[in-house]
Amino acid sequence: MGPKAARKKTTARAAAETVARVAGQTRRLAEVAVVLPEGVTPPGTRGRILQAALTQFAEHGFHGTSIRKLAAAVGLTSASLYVHYTSKEQILDELVRIGHEELATRMRAAAEEGANPSERLESLVRAHVRMHVDFALLAVVTNIELHALAPEDAAKTTAVRAESFQLLLDAVQSGVDTGEFTVEDPLLATIAIGSIGIRVAHWFGPDQPFTPDQVADRYAGYALRIVGAGATLR
Repeated sequence: MGPKAARKKTTARAAAETVARVAGQTRRLAEVAVVLPEGVTPPGTRGRILQAALTQFAEHGFHGTSIRKLAAAVGLTSASLYVHYTSKEQILDELVRIGHEELATRMRAAAEEGANPSERLESLVRAHVRMHVDFALLAVVTNIELHALAPEDAAKTTAVRAESFQLLLDAVQSGVDTGEFTVEDPLLATIAIGSIGIRVAHWFGPDQPFTPDQVADRYAGYALRIVGAGATLR
């Protein structure tokens, strides 16, 4: 088999694996880095607990992870773990907060870029997608397990989540107001753009035939097509 044929075979295999993941099959945890954002993740034992929790929640789900198993993964007893976090829910709350604040930070910075609505929307979508690529497992856990938090705890995160969404919506609405975008329903278009960005975390991994920047750039192009900006699909 020549190099060209081998590349085609590798790409086809990666494509088949991506389709399987998008269809809802379980992803292999070992393929994706279990990482948390630097600078905002607590240091020391608290940080190691969050790292272990991210691994366990991603593999078994919040309700499928026991405190005993989580403590053992960090080399602690259950009693010792409770010195650092009062409950499994508090650990999840911390992960969800970190994930959504990382996204909001990137989105705020992206909203300052671009000389017009199209450029600003592209910048926002790239930031949105890159967060879901760079911290794929964190994004999956924070989005899927958010419902496990008590309403009062979830409310704090949903406010941050709403801010990120509003930045996207503002960019879309701005383009509609200036005539740059022709989409009939800015809110529905923004929901669609946000939804496809979130799904990236469910399938992207190092085995894929795309770089993170390629995915972010192409999704930015798709977003422009959604709002009727006349972008060419790449």
